[in-house]
Formats: sequence, structure tokens, C-alpha cells
Amino acid sequence: MNATPTHQALQPEFRLLVLLVSIGFFMQGLDTTIVNTAIPAMARSLGEDPLQMHSVVVAYVLSVAACIPLSGWLADRFGVRNTYFSAIIIFTLASLGCGYAESLNELLAYRVIQGIGGALLLPVGRLAMLKVIPRTQFLAAMSLMSLAGLIGPLIGPTLGGWMVEVSTWHWIFLINIPMGLLGVLITFKAMPNVTEPTVPTFDFVGIILLVLAMVGLSLGIENFANPQHSLWWSLGLIITGILASLFYALHAHTHKNALFRSKLFKNHVYAIGIIGNFFARLGGNALPFLLPLMLQIAFGFEPFITGLLMIPTVLGSLVSKPIIRPIIQKFGYRQVLLVNTLLVGACIASFALTSADTPIWLRAIHFFIFGVLNSLQFVSMNTLTLKDLPQQDASSGNSFLSMIMMVSMSIGIALAGTLVNLFTAYLGTENITTAFHLTLIILGTINIITAAIFWQIPKNTPV
Repeated sequence: MNATPTHQALQPEFRLLVLLVSIGFFMQGLDTTIVNTAIPAMARSLGEDPLQMHSVVVAYVLSVAACIPLSGWLADRFGVRNTYFSAIIIFTLASLGCGYAESLNELLAYRVIQGIGGALLLPVGRLAMLKVIPRTQFLAAMSLMSLAGLIGPLIGPTLGGWMVEVSTWHWIFLINIPMGLLGVLITFKAMPNVTEPTVPTFDFVGIILLVLAMVGLSLGIENFANPQHSLWWSLGLIITGILASLFYALHAHTHKNALFRSKLFKNHVYAIGIIGNFFARLGGNALPFLLPLMLQIAFGFEPFITGLLMIPTVLGSLVSKPIIRPIIQKFGYRQVLLVNTLLVGACIASFALTSADTPIWLRAIHFFIFGVLNSLQFVSMNTLTLKDLPQQDASSGNSFLSMIMMVSMSIGIALAGTLVNLFTAYLGTENITTAFHLTLIILGTINIITAAIFWQIPKNTPV
């Protein structure tokens, strides 16, 4: 029996490849968060209501979710280098388009294209490293790449707030151009074009059903409180999304080349993890969008200060990383997820107790605690979901989890925006703080109810 290979330091010949993948990871992480603090300034510039601007975030996240299933097939069919190169070009050109957009609809169109590029960057980059870098050095490579993924969300909100104060919101997108050009220059030198000799026929029917399901549910919820659309339009979109989901479930059961086969869900722990991930992420993923909006619109904070206040959340996430594994090993997945899901829900709801007069130091501690709890939640859920999958289902199971994470983010942000709009319309704009508070209580309550899903985890689930 062979001994387990020891983990080694990264050799110099692979460092350029890791740098290249890190650039893509950084760009995607930055772009998911930099917009949040700039939304009120963007709304003023485009002549829009800032409470109706959540579509700028939803459009990007939704197109990322829709294209994740494509990434592995494109990389196998056309090669990792060609796919990654195309992704950087698409992302960079779309960023340029966003930077020069003159209307909300134009900006949304470019955000969708940007999301398509962003969807391919991380999975294809990770796949390239998996195929090129020896297993003994893979852990070192992933650790270096993860740093880039953490730096993006860490500086994103502050950088976005600072840029709209010293310049215009357009620069939050134009900042991607030099990074993209650097990535383009490195790609052909650092990444070999590894392809697979046999690639199965792509499941086009499956991807169409999945896109219809994701777009229908997200846009249906997002447009619920939009005065430009009727209630029937929103209900029609939601029903379309539900029907597409049901048809995909049937398709996954009967089609041998389905993107995600139904047999994945015969794994009881995986099924619990996927459902739990979807509902437990609605509030946690909506807060990085909702809190900057509340700080600026309801409490009157400047964009730069708002961005600075978001840093403790990311620091909390960083601090929690070394303690997550020991906590799970001591208490087990079931107990950790039951307790932590309740704590995250209570923490989300507790933001309703804050006001414009809440001391900065107390607000920073509050954000830090949320960052710690949210990180513990996400890592525990992800590890639980994937840990028992057999090798032949690992790639498909991981892709489906990645897609569910992005769908949950888009629906969570759409739901948060819709709730704020509904409460504002009902209570009046003079009570906008109350509208935000009620939204936070509902999001927190959804999280608390989600604990019932994790109650289904078998008590003897091994760590």
C-alpha cells in the first residue's frame, strides 16, 4: 500500500500559472463586492432609484450561476488555456463596456456579459492547476490562490466607496482593464492548452432548463415590487422558474448525459447540504449588498466610510478560518450547523437594532461577529455537502454546489431589494430605516427556520 504523498512547497515553474489563476480569482472576487458601496452614486448618475438598483448585482451573479455548468465542458472540449484566455477577454471587454455605460439597461447588458466571463475564470483556472500541478504541490498552490480570492472582497467595498468620492463610479469597472491585460499577456506563457481526448455531448436541453429556472425565480422575485412591471409578470416568471426546475428534475433522472444526474441526490448528506446551502445563504449573501445600502440611504454615511465599515466582516471571515476545523472535529457537523445557523439568523436580525447613532466601535464589532459566524456557516456547509461524494461524482457535485451558491446569492439579493421596496412603499420614504429593519428581521428569520434542514443530518455523521 502506497504511503500518502507529502505536501511540498510550490516549485518555481508553476508560480506563473498560480499568479495567472490568482488574477482571475482576484478580479471575480473584487467585482462581486466593489459595486455594493457604489450603488447610490450609480443611481444618482443614471437617474434611477437606488432601491431599484439591486439588478446591477443580480445580473452579474445570475449570469455567473448560469454559466458555471458550461465551464468544465468548454475547458475539456477547447482546452483550458483557450477557455481561460476567452474568459479574461470577455470579462475585460465587458468591464470596459460597464465603465462607459450611459443607462441602466446598457449597464445591465454588460454586467451579464461580464458574468459570463467571470463564471469561467475560477473553475477553469482551478481545473488548469489540477491538471498541470503535481498533487504534492497542489495544496501550496491553492493556498496562494486563495489569498487573492480573499484580497478582492477585503478591499472591494472600501475601494468602491473611495472611487465614487474621488472620481466617478465608472472607475470601479475600468480598474479591471490593467488586470485583464496582464492576465492576457501571461496566459500563453503560463498555461498549457490541456484538452480531454473524449468529451461527451453537451446537455443543451439541461442548460436551457436550468437557465430558465434561475432567471425565472430571480427576476420574478426582483420585479415583485417594481412599479414598471405588473404583479402578473412577476408571478409568471416565478411559475416559469418553478416549472423549469421540475422539468429539469425529470430530465436529470432520464437523460444519460444530464449536467447533474439525479443519482447525486441519492446521497442523503449531499441532498441536505445542497438544500441547506440554498436557504442558509439567502440572508448571509444578501447582507454585503443590503448593509452598505442601509448605511448610506437610511443612515446618511459617506461611501468611503461605508466601505471601511465593511472591512471587519471580511476580517472576521479571515480570523475564523483556522478555528473552523477544530470546532467541527469537537462538536460534529450536525451540532455545529444547528447552533451556528440559529446564531447567524439572530445576528442578521440583530442589525435591525442599529441606527445612525450606533457607535462606530460597536458597529465594527457587530460586523466582525457576523463575518466569523457567516464564514463558519459557509465552510461547514460546503465541507458537509461534498465530503461523502464518490470520486466519479465529485466534479459534477462540486459544480452543482457552486451553481446553487450563486443562485442563492442572486435570489437573496433580489429578495432583500424587493422587501425593502415593499416596506418603503407601504410605510412611506420617511420610514425607510424601518423598512430596512423589517427586511433584516425577515432575512434573519429565514436563516433560523433553515436550522430545521440541518436537523436532518444523521447524528452519527463522521467528521
